[in-house]
Amino acid sequence: MRSVKEIYKIGRGPSSSHTMGPFKAVRNFVENHPEAKSLRVTLYGSLSATGKGHLTDRAVTDAFADGDVEIIWEKDSLPFHPNGMEVASVDGEGNVIDKWTYYSVGGGDIVCIEHPIDAEDGGEVYQMNTMKEVLDWCNSTGRSFWEFVEENERGTKGFWEYLELVWKTMQKAVERGIDEEGALPGPLNIRRKAGSYFIKADGYGDVLRTRGLIFAYALAVSEENACGGTIVTAPTCGSCGVLPGALYHLKKVYGFSDQRIIRALATAGIIGNIVKHNASISGAEVGCQGEVGVACAMTAGAITQLMGGSPSQIEYAAEMGLEHHLGLTCDPVCGMVQIPCIERNAYAAARAMDASIYSLYTDGRHRVSFDQVVRVMKETGKDLPSLYKETSEGGLAKHLD
Repeated sequence: MRSVKEIYKIGRGPSSSHTMGPFKAVRNFVENHPEAKSLRVTLYGSLSATGKGHLTDRAVTDAFADGDVEIIWEKDSLPFHPNGMEVASVDGEGNVIDKWTYYSVGGGDIVCIEHPIDAEDGGEVYQMNTMKEVLDWCNSTGRSFWEFVEENERGTKGFWEYLELVWKTMQKAVERGIDEEGALPGPLNIRRKAGSYFIKADGYGDVLRTRGLIFAYALAVSEENACGGTIVTAPTCGSCGVLPGALYHLKKVYGFSDQRIIRALATAGIIGNIVKHNASISGAEVGCQGEVGVACAMTAGAITQLMGGSPSQIEYAAEMGLEHHLGLTCDPVCGMVQIPCIERNAYAAARAMDASIYSLYTDGRHRVSFDQVVRVMKETGKDLPSLYKETSEGGLAKHLD
């Protein structure tokens, strides 16, 4: 597995696969073709189907602001992944000079067929790639998940400093989102809810106040993402509100130090990394179970660590967080990361709290392992028809006007 840093990418929303990935692909092409004056960018499959709602065209043109860009929308998918695109440099007569094929594989990551892209942190960092291996390491050494991450990331330059920046960025996204009012961009005319939830929560008793504040914080980040604000993928833009929403609430309530929160981020990151390596975090590939479902698993594990849970309890919480999102479709209305995405972030943050509490009542032993759920999620994603995987051709996207 690669560095946990690749789970957490700081950038602008609303979509890691449809905004961050295409932006990075065009920038990569231009960096390798500095002489290019005009580009022809062809978007395929899911990038084409929901690209306008996800602001893919804006990301592409922003990435080549100094030149001319022609964008072509193709419904059919390329063979490797639903999020395929071709970037070509063209001459004055429109003839192709050179053309590279890219795939946006989720979480802001890209793959280039003609020109393999080196990982930012030097390729493989982890030799252990399953939850069982990590859990066995923890149990045999008497150490926790974050210490496993620390052990393996020793050669990663600025690792803990980067997680500190991630946490600062998450907090700023929460605080900006709480203060903002008005409607989200696009034709759905959805008003921001985070601020009103935050105010209303104060009028309830402890239990309902806790739920209301978690909802408010998760909504705040998700609404910032929908507006193209700066957020952190966790593991994607579409699921970026779950983890910061819960962690921000716990810091406010329990006064956890930033150091402890950052260690929890490391634990959440290795959980997301395991899923990314063995399955997928791309909504276009496996549906929303790979985005909000994985975010819930990451968050449940992080909360359990903060609350003093054992490695087995952390694994159990993460397993429940993912298991109970199995089969969740990706069906964004109008191709926008708003309905049902924003509401799902708030709900998943609360569900992560429940999974953590449940696991802390147990000794951590259970029948279904995290690795088994990851395999099932991958198989379920393959079995889902494409109309339920970010194409906006089925589900709510089809039936909600």
